[in-house]
Amino acid sequence: MRSIWKGSLAFGLVNVPVKVYSATESHDISFHQVHAKDGGRIKYQRVCTECGEVVPYQEIDKAYDSEDGERVVLTDEDFEKLPAAEKHEIPVLQFVPTEQIDPILFEKSYYLEPDSSSPKAYGLLAATLEQSDRTALVHFTLRQRTRLAALRTRDGLLILQTLLWPDEVRAAEFESLDDIEKPKQRELAMAETLVESMSDDFDPTEFTDEYQVELRTLIDEALARGGEKVFQVAEHDTGEEDAEVLDLVAALQRSVDAAGKKVPSGSSSGGKKSSKNDEDEDEDAKKAPAKKTASKSSAAKKSPAKKSPAKKSTAKKTASKSSASKSTAKKSPAKKTAAKKTSGERKGA
Repeated sequence: MRSIWKGSLAFGLVNVPVKVYSATESHDISFHQVHAKDGGRIKYQRVCTECGEVVPYQEIDKAYDSEDGERVVLTDEDFEKLPAAEKHEIPVLQFVPTEQIDPILFEKSYYLEPDSSSPKAYGLLAATLEQSDRTALVHFTLRQRTRLAALRTRDGLLILQTLLWPDEVRAAEFESLDDIEKPKQRELAMAETLVESMSDDFDPTEFTDEYQVELRTLIDEALARGGEKVFQVAEHDTGEEDAEVLDLVAALQRSVDAAGKKVPSGSSSGGKKSSKNDEDEDEDAKKAPAKKTASKSSAAKKSPAKKSPAKKSTAKKTASKSSASKSTAKKSPAKKTAAKKTSGERKGA
C-alpha cells in the first residue's frame, strides 16, 4: 500500500505524525464500453453545446445553475479564495461516546500509520481511545475537500472514518409507517424465537459475493471457448483519451497550470518545492509520473552547468533569433528538456 496523505494529528499540544492509507478497495470486475461489431474501445470528446467545438481541458471551468435559470461560472481562482483547513494537520475537535455516532453517517475508512521514529504519542492516543470507549471527532482535508471524520481504534491501530454532514442524510418520512398496527405479544415472542434460532457470532469470511464469483466464471469460460466474442487487443496510441481518464487528465492539467502560476518565471527550484508540497495528496496514479518528472528536471539542470540565472533569462529571450551566439545555442537543450518535462507530466497522467 502507498500512503495518500502525510501530516500530523493535533491532539491538544501533542502532534502525532501519521501516514494515511485507504482501508478499503472494490473487488468488482470492471468493464469498458466497446463497439459490439469489432470490440473496439469507445472514446469520448467533450463538446460545447453552444458552439459545437471540442473543448480542451485548459478551457473547462465549473458552473452552477440556479433555480431561476441563471448560470454562474467559477474558476480555479474563485475556489482558492474559499477557507480550508490545514492541509497537513488533522485537528481533534472533541471526544464523544462511540454509541452516539449513527452508522448511517460513516462514509469511507482509512488506516493511520505512525510516521516517526518514536511512535509513543500514537500509542498513547490509541490506548486512550480504547480505554475511554470514546471516539474522536476530527477535521480531515483531502484533495481540497474538508470532511468531518471519526477517529477510533481497532486492535491498536487508529482508524479514521469520514462522516457525512448532517444535511447529507435524507429524512425518512413515509406515510405508510404511520398506520402500522402495534404487534401483539404472542407475535413478538414467536419472532424473538426465530431470531434466537438464527443468531450467531459475526464472521465476515463466511460470506462471499456470489455474483462476482459467477461473473468471473462466466468470463473465464468465454475466454476458454474463444469465438466471435473474443478479440485480440492491440496496443496502439490513437491520440485520444479513454473516457475513464478524462477527469484525471483535467485535474492533473489544472494542477500543473496552478503550480506554474505560483512559481516565478525561470525559478526551477521553486517549481520543485511546489510539486513536493502537493505530492502527499496525490493518488497512486499520479505519484509514478511525478518521479519521472523529477529525474528529467535534474537532467535539465545538469546540461547548462555553471550558468548564472541572468544568462538563462538572456538565452530564453534570444533563442528565437537567427543570429544567436554560441553560448545561447548551448542553452536551447535545457529549454527542450523543460518542454519534455511538461509533456512527460501530461503523458504520465
